[in-house]
Amino acid sequence: MSDICAVSTPLAEGGISVIRISGENAVSVAAKIFKPLSCESVENMQGYTCAYGRITDGEKVVDDGVLTVFRAPKSYTGEDVAEISCHGGIFVTKQVLRLCLKNGAVLANKGEFTKRALLNGKMSLTQAESVMDTISAQGEYELASANLTREGRLFKKISGVTKRLVKILGELAAWVDYPEEDLPEVEEENLRTSLKESIAVTEKILRDYDNGMVLKRGVDTCIAGKPNVGKSTLMNMLLGYDRSIVTDVAGTTRDVIEESAKIGELTLKLSDTAGIHETDDKVEKIGVEIAKKKLDNAMLIMEVFDTSRPLDDEDKELLEYVKNTGRKTIIVLNKSDLESRIDKEFFNSYSNSIVEISAKNEEGKDSLQSEIEKMFSPEDYDADSTIFANERQMNCAQTADKYLKMALESLDMGETLDAVTVMIDYAANALMELTGEKATEAVVDEVFSKFCVGK
Repeated sequence: MSDICAVSTPLAEGGISVIRISGENAVSVAAKIFKPLSCESVENMQGYTCAYGRITDGEKVVDDGVLTVFRAPKSYTGEDVAEISCHGGIFVTKQVLRLCLKNGAVLANKGEFTKRALLNGKMSLTQAESVMDTISAQGEYELASANLTREGRLFKKISGVTKRLVKILGELAAWVDYPEEDLPEVEEENLRTSLKESIAVTEKILRDYDNGMVLKRGVDTCIAGKPNVGKSTLMNMLLGYDRSIVTDVAGTTRDVIEESAKIGELTLKLSDTAGIHETDDKVEKIGVEIAKKKLDNAMLIMEVFDTSRPLDDEDKELLEYVKNTGRKTIIVLNKSDLESRIDKEFFNSYSNSIVEISAKNEEGKDSLQSEIEKMFSPEDYDADSTIFANERQMNCAQTADKYLKMALESLDMGETLDAVTVMIDYAANALMELTGEKATEAVVDEVFSKFCVGK
Protein backbone atom coordinates (compact mmCIF):
# COMPACT_ATOMS: atom_id res chain seq x y z
CA MET A 1 0.00 0.00 0.00
CA SER A 2 1.06 3.58 -0.63
CA ASP A 3 2.36 5.83 2.11
CA ILE A 4 -0.47 8.17 3.06
CA CYS A 5 -0.45 11.56 4.74
CA ALA A 6 -2.95 14.11 6.03
CA VAL A 7 -3.38 16.92 8.52
CA SER A 8 -4.70 15.24 11.69
CA THR A 9 -5.56 18.42 13.57
CA PRO A 10 -8.21 20.97 12.55
CA LEU A 11 -7.04 23.14 9.67
CA ALA A 12 -7.28 26.38 11.61
CA GLU A 13 -5.02 28.77 13.46
CA GLY A 14 -3.77 27.30 16.72
CA GLY A 15 -0.75 26.39 18.79
CA ILE A 16 0.34 23.41 16.68
CA SER A 17 -0.69 21.36 13.69
CA VAL A 18 0.07 17.65 13.25
CA ILE A 19 0.72 16.07 9.85
CA ARG A 20 0.54 12.28 10.00
CA ILE A 21 2.31 9.92 7.58
CA SER A 22 1.69 6.15 7.60
CA GLY A 23 3.08 3.31 5.51
CA GLU A 24 6.13 1.17 4.86
CA ASN A 25 8.25 4.21 3.92
CA ALA A 26 6.64 6.78 6.25
CA VAL A 27 9.86 7.44 8.17
CA SER A 28 11.84 7.79 4.92
CA VAL A 29 9.36 10.39 3.67
CA ALA A 30 9.71 12.32 6.93
CA ALA A 31 13.52 12.09 6.70
CA LYS A 32 13.48 13.94 3.36
CA ILE A 33 11.86 17.03 4.85
CA PHE A 34 12.77 16.94 8.56
CA LYS A 35 16.33 17.72 9.67
CA PRO A 36 16.76 16.76 13.34
CA LEU A 37 18.86 18.85 15.71
CA SER A 38 18.54 16.50 18.66
CA CYS A 39 19.67 13.25 16.97
CA GLU A 40 21.82 12.16 14.04
CA SER A 41 19.31 10.42 11.77
CA VAL A 42 15.52 10.30 11.43
CA GLU A 43 15.66 6.85 9.82
CA ASN A 44 17.47 5.39 12.85
CA MET A 45 14.92 6.76 15.35
CA GLN A 46 13.28 4.12 17.53
CA GLY A 47 9.53 3.85 17.98
CA TYR A 48 7.90 6.15 20.54
CA THR A 49 10.70 8.71 20.30
CA CYS A 50 10.67 12.39 19.35
CA ALA A 51 13.20 14.73 17.79
CA TYR A 52 13.30 18.50 17.53
CA GLY A 53 14.45 19.96 14.22
CA ARG A 54 13.74 21.99 11.11
CA ILE A 55 11.24 21.29 8.34
CA THR A 56 12.94 22.03 5.04
CA ASP A 57 12.28 22.18 1.33
CA GLY A 58 15.75 21.55 -0.01
CA GLU A 59 17.90 24.31 1.47
CA LYS A 60 14.90 26.42 2.42
CA VAL A 61 13.69 26.27 6.04
CA VAL A 62 9.89 26.19 6.15
CA ASP A 63 9.39 25.87 9.92
CA ASP A 64 10.78 24.22 13.02
CA GLY A 65 8.94 21.53 14.91
CA VAL A 66 8.93 18.07 16.45
CA LEU A 67 8.94 14.67 14.71
CA THR A 68 7.46 11.66 16.51
CA VAL A 69 8.12 8.15 15.19
CA PHE A 70 6.04 5.01 15.82
CA ARG A 71 7.33 1.68 14.51
CA ALA A 72 5.18 -1.17 13.18
CA PRO A 73 3.33 -3.00 14.54
CA LYS A 74 3.16 -0.86 17.70
CA SER A 75 1.45 2.12 16.10
CA TYR A 76 -2.13 3.31 15.58
CA THR A 77 -2.29 1.91 12.04
CA GLY A 78 -0.02 -1.08 12.58
CA GLU A 79 2.44 0.44 10.08
CA ASP A 80 5.39 2.76 10.50
CA VAL A 81 3.99 6.19 11.38
CA ALA A 82 5.69 9.58 11.47
CA GLU A 83 3.96 12.65 12.87
CA ILE A 84 5.31 16.14 12.26
CA SER A 85 4.17 18.81 14.70
CA CYS A 86 4.62 22.30 13.28
CA HIS A 87 3.31 25.74 14.18
CA GLY A 88 -0.45 25.91 13.85
CA GLY A 89 -0.83 28.39 11.03
CA ILE A 90 -2.98 27.45 8.06
CA PHE A 91 -0.37 28.42 5.45
CA VAL A 92 2.56 26.68 7.14
CA THR A 93 0.48 23.54 7.75
CA LYS A 94 -0.42 23.33 4.07
CA GLN A 95 3.24 23.86 3.15
CA VAL A 96 4.35 20.91 5.30
CA LEU A 97 1.58 18.72 3.87
CA ARG A 98 2.66 19.62 0.33
CA LEU A 99 6.24 18.65 1.17
CA CYS A 100 5.04 15.21 2.28
CA LEU A 101 3.15 14.80 -1.00
CA LYS A 102 6.13 16.07 -2.98
CA ASN A 103 8.39 13.47 -1.36
CA GLY A 104 6.41 10.30 -2.03
CA ALA A 105 3.28 10.21 0.11
CA VAL A 106 -0.28 10.43 -1.22
CA LEU A 107 -3.21 12.23 0.39
CA ALA A 108 -5.20 9.99 2.72
CA ASN A 109 -8.89 9.35 2.16
CA LYS A 110 -11.50 9.88 4.86
CA GLY A 111 -10.76 7.59 7.80
CA GLU A 112 -7.94 5.82 5.96
CA PHE A 113 -5.59 5.74 8.96
CA THR A 114 -8.26 4.00 11.07
CA LYS A 115 -9.20 1.75 8.15
CA ARG A 116 -5.60 0.57 7.96
CA ALA A 117 -5.71 -0.08 11.69
CA LEU A 118 -8.74 -2.30 11.08
CA LEU A 119 -7.14 -4.13 8.13
CA ASN A 120 -3.93 -4.66 10.13
CA GLY A 121 -5.82 -6.23 13.01
CA LYS A 122 -5.31 -3.35 15.45
CA MET A 123 -9.04 -2.99 16.14
CA SER A 124 -12.45 -4.40 15.27
CA LEU A 125 -15.02 -2.60 13.11
CA THR A 126 -17.01 -1.56 16.18
CA GLN A 127 -13.86 -0.18 17.80
CA ALA A 128 -13.09 1.75 14.61
CA GLU A 129 -16.58 3.27 14.65
CA SER A 130 -16.09 4.32 18.26
CA VAL A 131 -13.20 6.58 17.20
CA MET A 132 -15.60 8.99 15.48
CA ASP A 133 -18.08 8.60 18.36
CA THR A 134 -15.33 9.79 20.71
CA ILE A 135 -14.54 12.77 18.49
CA SER A 136 -18.21 13.78 18.12
CA ALA A 137 -19.23 13.13 21.76
CA GLN A 138 -20.96 16.16 23.28
CA GLY A 139 -21.65 14.84 26.75
CA GLU A 140 -20.55 12.49 29.53
CA TYR A 141 -22.86 9.62 28.51
CA GLU A 142 -21.78 9.65 24.86
CA LEU A 143 -18.08 9.78 25.74
CA ALA A 144 -18.39 6.95 28.27
CA SER A 145 -20.19 4.80 25.68
CA ALA A 146 -17.57 5.56 23.00
CA ASN A 147 -14.75 4.67 25.40
CA LEU A 148 -16.37 1.34 26.28
CA THR A 149 -16.77 0.47 22.61
CA ARG A 150 -13.20 1.48 21.85
CA GLU A 151 -12.07 -0.84 24.65
CA GLY A 152 -13.81 -3.66 22.79
CA ARG A 153 -16.79 -4.16 25.11
CA LEU A 154 -19.39 -4.23 22.32
CA PHE A 155 -17.28 -6.60 20.21
CA LYS A 156 -16.84 -8.97 23.16
CA LYS A 157 -20.53 -8.84 24.05
CA ILE A 158 -21.69 -9.65 20.52
CA SER A 159 -18.89 -12.16 19.90
CA GLY A 160 -19.99 -14.05 23.01
CA VAL A 161 -23.50 -14.40 21.57
CA THR A 162 -22.15 -15.31 18.12
CA LYS A 163 -19.90 -18.04 19.50
CA ARG A 164 -22.86 -19.49 21.40
CA LEU A 165 -24.98 -19.52 18.22
CA VAL A 166 -22.18 -21.01 16.11
CA LYS A 167 -21.74 -23.79 18.69
CA ILE A 168 -25.48 -24.49 18.52
CA LEU A 169 -25.36 -24.52 14.70
CA GLY A 170 -22.47 -26.99 14.79
CA GLU A 171 -24.34 -29.33 17.15
CA LEU A 172 -27.52 -29.10 15.06
CA ALA A 173 -25.67 -29.71 11.79
CA ALA A 174 -23.78 -32.70 13.19
CA TRP A 175 -26.94 -34.27 14.61
CA VAL A 176 -28.89 -33.79 11.33
CA ASP A 177 -26.09 -34.72 8.90
CA TYR A 178 -24.63 -37.71 10.74
CA PRO A 179 -27.53 -39.64 12.29
CA GLU A 180 -25.58 -42.91 12.04
CA GLU A 181 -22.89 -41.59 14.41
CA ASP A 182 -25.21 -41.89 17.39
CA LEU A 183 -24.55 -38.29 18.44
CA PRO A 184 -26.48 -36.95 21.45
CA GLU A 185 -29.72 -35.22 20.46
CA VAL A 186 -29.78 -31.45 20.94
CA GLU A 187 -31.67 -30.69 24.15
CA GLU A 188 -34.53 -28.36 23.24
CA GLU A 189 -34.64 -26.80 26.69
CA ASN A 190 -30.93 -25.90 26.52
CA LEU A 191 -31.51 -24.51 23.02
CA ARG A 192 -34.45 -22.46 24.26
CA THR A 193 -32.38 -21.06 27.14
CA SER A 194 -29.53 -20.08 24.79
CA LEU A 195 -31.95 -18.30 22.44
CA LYS A 196 -33.54 -16.37 25.31
CA GLU A 197 -30.13 -15.29 26.62
CA SER A 198 -29.12 -14.13 23.13
CA ILE A 199 -32.37 -12.21 22.70
CA ALA A 200 -31.77 -10.43 26.02
CA VAL A 201 -28.48 -9.08 24.60
CA THR A 202 -29.99 -7.86 21.31
CA GLU A 203 -32.96 -6.28 23.11
CA LYS A 204 -30.59 -4.40 25.45
CA ILE A 205 -28.67 -3.03 22.45
CA LEU A 206 -31.90 -1.87 20.78
CA ARG A 207 -33.22 -0.32 24.00
CA ASP A 208 -29.97 1.57 24.58
CA TYR A 209 -29.94 2.71 20.95
CA ASP A 210 -33.13 4.71 21.52
CA ASN A 211 -31.60 6.38 24.58
CA GLY A 212 -28.40 7.05 22.64
CA MET A 213 -30.22 8.72 19.78
CA VAL A 214 -31.86 11.13 22.20
CA LEU A 215 -28.44 12.07 23.55
CA LYS A 216 -26.74 12.28 20.16
CA ARG A 217 -29.40 13.94 18.03
CA GLY A 218 -31.29 15.86 20.67
CA VAL A 219 -34.95 16.08 21.66
CA ASP A 220 -37.26 17.72 19.14
CA THR A 221 -39.02 20.19 21.43
CA CYS A 222 -41.95 22.41 20.53
CA ILE A 223 -42.79 25.46 22.66
CA ALA A 224 -46.52 26.07 22.26
CA GLY A 225 -49.12 28.43 23.64
CA LYS A 226 -51.30 31.42 22.90
CA PRO A 227 -49.73 34.69 21.78
CA ASN A 228 -47.91 36.72 24.46
CA VAL A 229 -47.76 34.00 27.14
CA GLY A 230 -43.94 34.10 27.17
CA LYS A 231 -42.91 31.39 24.66
CA SER A 232 -40.10 33.46 23.15
CA THR A 233 -38.89 34.59 26.57
CA LEU A 234 -38.80 30.94 27.66
CA MET A 235 -36.76 30.01 24.59
CA ASN A 236 -34.30 32.83 25.30
CA MET A 237 -34.01 31.67 28.91
CA LEU A 238 -33.18 28.11 27.85
CA LEU A 239 -30.65 29.31 25.26
CA GLY A 240 -28.99 31.77 27.60
CA TYR A 241 -29.16 34.57 25.05
CA ASP A 242 -31.78 36.53 23.08
CA ARG A 243 -32.72 34.57 19.95
CA SER A 244 -36.46 35.16 19.71
CA ILE A 245 -37.91 38.67 19.49
CA VAL A 246 -39.79 39.55 22.67
CA THR A 247 -42.41 42.33 22.77
CA ASP A 248 -45.69 43.06 24.51
CA VAL A 249 -47.44 42.85 21.15
CA ALA A 250 -49.36 39.59 20.68
CA GLY A 251 -48.47 37.64 17.55
CA THR A 252 -44.87 38.88 17.25
CA THR A 253 -43.66 35.36 16.35
CA ARG A 254 -45.32 34.39 13.06
CA ASP A 255 -42.90 31.73 11.85
CA VAL A 256 -41.07 28.88 13.57
CA ILE A 257 -37.75 29.89 15.16
CA GLU A 258 -35.43 26.91 15.70
CA GLU A 259 -32.30 26.64 17.84
CA SER A 260 -30.51 24.07 20.03
CA ALA A 261 -30.05 24.39 23.78
CA LYS A 262 -27.89 22.23 26.05
CA ILE A 263 -29.79 21.12 29.17
CA GLY A 264 -27.51 19.00 31.34
CA GLU A 265 -26.47 16.04 29.17
CA LEU A 266 -29.38 16.57 26.80
CA THR A 267 -29.70 18.77 23.73
CA LEU A 268 -33.11 20.30 23.09
CA LYS A 269 -33.85 21.15 19.46
CA LEU A 270 -36.20 23.99 20.29
CA SER A 271 -38.95 25.33 18.05
CA ASP A 272 -40.53 28.61 19.15
CA THR A 273 -43.83 28.56 17.27
CA ALA A 274 -46.46 31.14 16.46
CA GLY A 275 -49.15 31.55 19.09
CA ILE A 276 -51.92 28.99 18.54
CA HIS A 277 -55.26 30.82 18.39
CA GLU A 278 -58.06 31.77 16.04
CA THR A 279 -57.07 34.60 13.68
CA ASP A 280 -58.23 36.25 10.45
CA ASP A 281 -54.70 37.41 9.58
CA LYS A 282 -53.61 35.30 6.57
CA VAL A 283 -49.90 35.33 7.47
CA GLU A 284 -50.57 34.60 11.13
CA LYS A 285 -52.95 31.77 10.16
CA ILE A 286 -50.16 30.08 8.16
CA GLY A 287 -47.89 30.35 11.21
CA VAL A 288 -50.55 28.70 13.38
CA GLU A 289 -50.89 25.78 10.94
CA ILE A 290 -47.11 25.29 10.89
CA ALA A 291 -47.09 25.37 14.70
CA LYS A 292 -49.70 22.57 14.82
CA LYS A 293 -47.59 20.43 12.47
CA LYS A 294 -44.62 20.93 14.79
CA LEU A 295 -46.77 19.76 17.70
CA ASP A 296 -47.74 16.59 15.84
CA ASN A 297 -44.09 15.66 15.18
CA ALA A 298 -42.36 16.80 18.38
CA MET A 299 -40.83 14.43 20.94
CA LEU A 300 -41.54 16.91 23.73
CA ILE A 301 -44.10 19.71 23.94
CA MET A 302 -43.76 22.56 26.40
CA GLU A 303 -47.21 24.12 26.81
CA VAL A 304 -46.83 27.65 28.12
CA PHE A 305 -49.60 29.44 30.03
CA ASP A 306 -49.73 32.93 31.51
CA THR A 307 -50.74 32.48 35.16
CA SER A 308 -51.61 36.16 35.49
CA ARG A 309 -54.65 35.69 33.21
CA PRO A 310 -57.58 33.30 33.67
CA LEU A 311 -57.72 30.30 31.32
CA ASP A 312 -59.99 30.76 28.33
CA ASP A 313 -61.39 28.45 25.66
CA GLU A 314 -58.28 28.72 23.47
CA ASP A 315 -56.08 27.57 26.39
CA LYS A 316 -58.37 24.57 26.96
CA GLU A 317 -58.43 23.74 23.24
CA LEU A 318 -54.63 23.70 23.21
CA LEU A 319 -54.55 21.35 26.21
CA GLU A 320 -56.95 18.95 24.49
CA TYR A 321 -55.07 19.16 21.17
CA VAL A 322 -51.72 18.37 22.79
CA LYS A 323 -53.23 15.58 24.90
CA ASN A 324 -54.52 13.92 21.73
CA THR A 325 -51.04 13.96 20.14
CA GLY A 326 -49.86 11.48 22.78
CA ARG A 327 -46.51 13.31 23.02
CA LYS A 328 -44.53 13.81 26.20
CA THR A 329 -45.66 17.09 27.70
CA ILE A 330 -44.50 19.60 30.28
CA ILE A 331 -46.97 22.28 31.29
CA VAL A 332 -45.06 25.51 31.95
CA LEU A 333 -46.90 28.00 34.14
CA ASN A 334 -45.17 31.27 33.32
CA LYS A 335 -45.13 34.68 35.05
CA SER A 336 -44.93 33.25 38.56
CA ASP A 337 -43.67 36.68 39.63
CA LEU A 338 -47.20 38.05 39.12
CA GLU A 339 -50.39 37.34 41.04
CA SER A 340 -51.85 34.02 39.90
CA ARG A 341 -55.38 33.98 38.46
CA ILE A 342 -55.65 30.31 37.52
CA ASP A 343 -56.49 27.04 39.27
CA LYS A 344 -53.24 25.08 39.03
CA GLU A 345 -54.90 21.79 39.92
CA PHE A 346 -56.88 22.02 36.67
CA PHE A 347 -53.74 20.97 34.77
CA ASN A 348 -53.22 17.69 36.67
CA SER A 349 -55.37 15.73 34.23
CA TYR A 350 -53.26 16.90 31.28
CA SER A 351 -49.71 16.21 32.46
CA ASN A 352 -47.74 14.79 35.38
CA SER A 353 -45.05 17.38 34.75
CA ILE A 354 -46.06 20.91 35.77
CA VAL A 355 -43.44 23.58 36.38
CA GLU A 356 -43.84 27.17 37.56
CA ILE A 357 -41.37 29.69 36.17
CA SER A 358 -40.78 33.35 35.55
CA ALA A 359 -39.05 33.34 32.18
CA LYS A 360 -38.60 37.11 32.30
CA ASN A 361 -36.70 36.88 35.60
CA GLU A 362 -35.03 33.58 34.59
CA GLU A 363 -36.51 31.75 37.58
CA GLY A 364 -37.48 28.06 37.53
CA LYS A 365 -34.95 26.86 34.94
CA ASP A 366 -33.52 24.21 37.32
CA SER A 367 -36.97 22.77 37.99
CA LEU A 368 -37.69 22.65 34.26
CA GLN A 369 -34.36 20.93 33.59
CA SER A 370 -35.12 18.35 36.29
CA GLU A 371 -38.46 17.47 34.65
CA ILE A 372 -36.85 17.14 31.21
CA GLU A 373 -34.10 14.87 32.55
CA LYS A 374 -36.69 12.64 34.25
CA MET A 375 -38.33 12.12 30.87
CA PHE A 376 -35.31 11.59 28.65
CA SER A 377 -32.20 10.64 30.61
CA PRO A 378 -31.30 6.97 29.92
CA GLU A 379 -33.05 4.59 32.26
CA ASP A 380 -30.78 2.48 34.48
CA TYR A 381 -27.77 4.15 32.88
CA ASP A 382 -24.47 2.66 34.03
CA ALA A 383 -21.39 4.47 32.77
CA ASP A 384 -19.38 1.25 33.20
CA SER A 385 -21.58 -0.93 31.01
CA THR A 386 -24.04 1.03 28.84
CA ILE A 387 -23.15 1.20 25.15
CA PHE A 388 -25.10 3.25 22.63
CA ALA A 389 -25.05 1.53 19.24
CA ASN A 390 -24.98 3.52 16.02
CA GLU A 391 -27.54 3.10 13.25
CA ARG A 392 -25.57 0.45 11.33
CA GLN A 393 -25.06 -1.61 14.46
CA MET A 394 -28.71 -1.17 15.41
CA ASN A 395 -29.89 -2.46 12.02
CA CYS A 396 -27.72 -5.57 12.42
CA ALA A 397 -28.96 -6.11 15.99
CA GLN A 398 -32.55 -5.63 14.81
CA THR A 399 -32.12 -8.32 12.14
CA ALA A 400 -30.52 -10.71 14.61
CA ASP A 401 -33.23 -10.05 17.19
CA LYS A 402 -35.96 -10.77 14.62
CA TYR A 403 -34.49 -14.11 13.56
CA LEU A 404 -33.68 -15.19 17.11
CA LYS A 405 -37.30 -14.60 18.10
CA MET A 406 -38.49 -16.46 15.00
CA ALA A 407 -36.22 -19.37 15.94
CA LEU A 408 -37.64 -19.41 19.49
CA GLU A 409 -41.20 -19.22 18.15
CA SER A 410 -40.52 -22.10 15.72
CA LEU A 411 -39.12 -24.17 18.57
CA ASP A 412 -42.16 -23.46 20.78
CA MET A 413 -44.51 -24.39 17.92
CA GLY A 414 -42.81 -27.76 17.53
CA GLU A 415 -41.38 -27.16 14.06
CA THR A 416 -38.42 -29.20 12.84
CA LEU A 417 -34.94 -28.29 13.98
CA ASP A 418 -34.04 -27.64 10.34
CA ALA A 419 -36.29 -24.56 10.37
CA VAL A 420 -34.84 -23.41 13.68
CA THR A 421 -31.31 -23.83 12.31
CA VAL A 422 -32.01 -21.56 9.34
CA MET A 423 -33.23 -18.76 11.61
CA ILE A 424 -30.24 -19.08 13.95
CA ASP A 425 -27.89 -19.00 10.96
CA TYR A 426 -29.43 -15.72 9.74
CA ALA A 427 -29.09 -14.24 13.24
CA ALA A 428 -25.45 -15.28 13.58
CA ASN A 429 -24.59 -13.73 10.19
CA ALA A 430 -26.24 -10.44 11.19
CA LEU A 431 -24.22 -10.32 14.42
CA MET A 432 -20.96 -11.09 12.61
CA GLU A 433 -21.73 -8.23 10.23
CA LEU A 434 -22.22 -6.00 13.27
CA THR A 435 -18.76 -6.82 14.67
CA GLY A 436 -17.13 -6.76 11.24
CA GLU A 437 -16.21 -10.46 11.25
CA LYS A 438 -18.33 -10.92 8.11
CA ALA A 439 -18.70 -7.34 6.92
CA THR A 440 -18.54 -6.77 3.17
CA GLU A 441 -16.14 -4.31 1.61
CA ALA A 442 -19.11 -2.04 0.84
CA VAL A 443 -20.07 -1.97 4.53
CA VAL A 444 -16.51 -1.12 5.58
CA ASP A 445 -16.27 1.64 2.96
CA GLU A 446 -19.57 3.11 4.17
CA VAL A 447 -18.34 3.17 7.78
CA PHE A 448 -15.16 5.05 6.93
CA SER A 449 -16.87 7.47 4.56
CA LYS A 450 -18.25 9.17 7.70
CA PHE A 451 -14.76 9.80 9.11
CA CYS A 452 -12.77 13.00 8.84
CA VAL A 453 -9.60 13.10 6.78
CA GLY A 454 -6.57 12.59 9.02
CA LYS A 455 -8.13 10.05 11.39
